[in-house]
Amino acid sequence: MGPQAFSERLKVMDDFEKQLQQAFVRRPAPPGLKRRLMEQRQRRNTQRVHARAVLWQRLAACFLVVVLLGGGFAWHQADQRRKGEEARRQVFIALRITNRTLNQMSARLAAREHADRQPAQ
Repeated sequence: MGPQAFSERLKVMDDFEKQLQQAFVRRPAPPGLKRRLMEQRQRRNTQRVHARAVLWQRLAACFLVVVLLGGGFAWHQADQRRKGEEARRQVFIALRITNRTLNQMSARLAAREHADRQPAQ
């Protein structure tokens, strides 16, 4: 390596050392840095609280939907049971009416048959 190359290399090293020294020099913080950092922290905290509130609202909405669906299903089942019991009651009423009518018809037929068997006087 020649003297000129060595000299250039030393110059590069000196420049690098100067840059390092400048990088490590303590400088005062820019004006308003603390305020901006505190505002940024407050924004992050507010966003975190808002995100939690939104999460709880969504969970509450899901819970409400599940409860409403379950209640609707239970109501539907109870309504179907009530309608089934009403239909059963109506069938029994119809059977009683039919039985009474058949008994009346049987009695009339028996009376007519009895009247037909008696000799005319």
